[in-house]
Amino acid sequence: MCGIIGYKGNKNAAEFILSGLSMLEYRGYDSWGVAIKKDNKISTFKKIGKISDRTKKDEIATGTIGMGHTRWATHGGITHENAHPHTNENGNIAIVHNGIIENYQKLKKSLKEKGHEFLSETDTEVIAHLIEEYEKDFDFFEAFKKALNDIEGSFAIVCMHKDKNELICARRDSPMVVGVNHKSKEYFVASDVPAFLEHTRDVIFMDDNEIVVINDKPTFYNLLNGKKVEKKEQHITWDIAQAKKGDFEHFMLKEIKEQKETLKNAISQKDEIIENIANKINSGFGVFFVASGTSLNAAKSAAYMFSKHAKKHVNVVDASEFEYYKDFLTPKTLMITISQSGETADVLSAVKTAKKIGVEIISIVNVMGSSLERQSNAALLMNAGPEICVVATKTYTSQLAILHLIVYAVSGRLKRGKEWLKYAADHVDELTNQSEITKLENLALRLKDCHHMYIIGRGLSYPTALEAALKIKEVSYIHAEAFAGGSLKHGPLALIEKGTPLIVFAPKDETFNQTITNTIEAKARGAFIIGVSPEDNEAFDFHINVPDLNGTSPIANIIPIQVFAYYLAVLKGLDPDMPRNLAKSVTVK
Repeated sequence: MCGIIGYKGNKNAAEFILSGLSMLEYRGYDSWGVAIKKDNKISTFKKIGKISDRTKKDEIATGTIGMGHTRWATHGGITHENAHPHTNENGNIAIVHNGIIENYQKLKKSLKEKGHEFLSETDTEVIAHLIEEYEKDFDFFEAFKKALNDIEGSFAIVCMHKDKNELICARRDSPMVVGVNHKSKEYFVASDVPAFLEHTRDVIFMDDNEIVVINDKPTFYNLLNGKKVEKKEQHITWDIAQAKKGDFEHFMLKEIKEQKETLKNAISQKDEIIENIANKINSGFGVFFVASGTSLNAAKSAAYMFSKHAKKHVNVVDASEFEYYKDFLTPKTLMITISQSGETADVLSAVKTAKKIGVEIISIVNVMGSSLERQSNAALLMNAGPEICVVATKTYTSQLAILHLIVYAVSGRLKRGKEWLKYAADHVDELTNQSEITKLENLALRLKDCHHMYIIGRGLSYPTALEAALKIKEVSYIHAEAFAGGSLKHGPLALIEKGTPLIVFAPKDETFNQTITNTIEAKARGAFIIGVSPEDNEAFDFHINVPDLNGTSPIANIIPIQVFAYYLAVLKGLDPDMPRNLAKSVTVK
């Protein structure tokens, strides 16, 4: 959730840190801060609100070593005191931290009894005081290591000492990556690659229970025993232009319009990799798809696809609930996880649970080198490039495309599946041309002040309805709720009154006639019907025309609703890239 950036080099660290924090804004935050070391002094600056709100009066120190943080409140309210970085009492040690210290109350009580005074309500401040306490008997590195071994919970930590010309960092169950530019002798550490992508694409991904000391170069150690660890550099292929808005006002619209290319990138998987996964599914004793949020909706769509096209049952489980399914698992079970970031705490926890039983893990993930990719037996990259907007758009359709490939490979029709998906990708531009966008903007203008909105679909369109509702509520804060079309008469019809917006997904498949019947039931009770369909119908008050893509209809049908949700937010004066209370990468459970 929170964002971290650290810099060690020969230029003004503050410029790199502010730039890096701006690139991490998509993770969600409510306050931010910077710490800079110069000579033998650490200077800190903190502020509530957005980085873009900084004024000329906000002076940040200069120096060649520093770190920054964007905070999303967990322990303690949104206050200046609770913003990171945190220091010990004399300011010798500064800390930024992502994660949750589960035993911080016990540690804080013990430190208070030893005379330590605290300024914040956060769990993070405990770390700085704990290092200070151990430093009475050990050198800084050993004190840092011992302090972290006392901590229960998750963390990605960057730490500076006023007397040390270095950054010392560690991670456990929270993402951290080191960026290296040996030529300029500049080194970075961050919670995500976009923070320093403009300066280097050469990275070293940290694993759990590792420390890195960044001095003349990064040196890695095992947190538990202090021994050195050899690490390999990797080269990231993402283009910095993908992580910038360009001429677009918001990343959300930019990423919606990128879907023609991202779909083609997702489809261009090697046949042998897809077929290998298909073979594992065919031979697996129980297949579980595990995901959260938007990725979970993609998995639900896949369940319908497996049933219809591959005549195969798969289990779909919300990652946060997976713990309660563990009794079904055996070493013969196959688990396929889906995550954009590859750092979602609930998904990683599910993986940990499954691996204890010997379950084989395959991941579908967008971020190369992410924790999920490295903890999996095999991984498929979405190839969507960086998705900066908090809400998922292009990665959702990329996930659908990859899941389609797997389904058709399971049924022995991979080539045919690729042909259908390429056909779908070629029609994406029809959904985001200016005339369609204007039409959807006008619809949003008409409905932006409504309080409730409902969405229905049957079969493959039901998960699409769930995703549509999620998109609308995420960015517009309008209560949007999805139902299977047939369930309307089992209670939800009571919610319909004159003018209530009802979005109906009606592809030309076996569900069409029944969906129209459900639509007419709602229309008779006053609903304002928005039909998403390849053909208009007298039951629709407003028609969103989509191409007839048959089995790949979920890809085409969701895109207009992404655009609609975007304009609902913009016309309400909201920031669609950073919805309130949400974060791009949910790294706490």
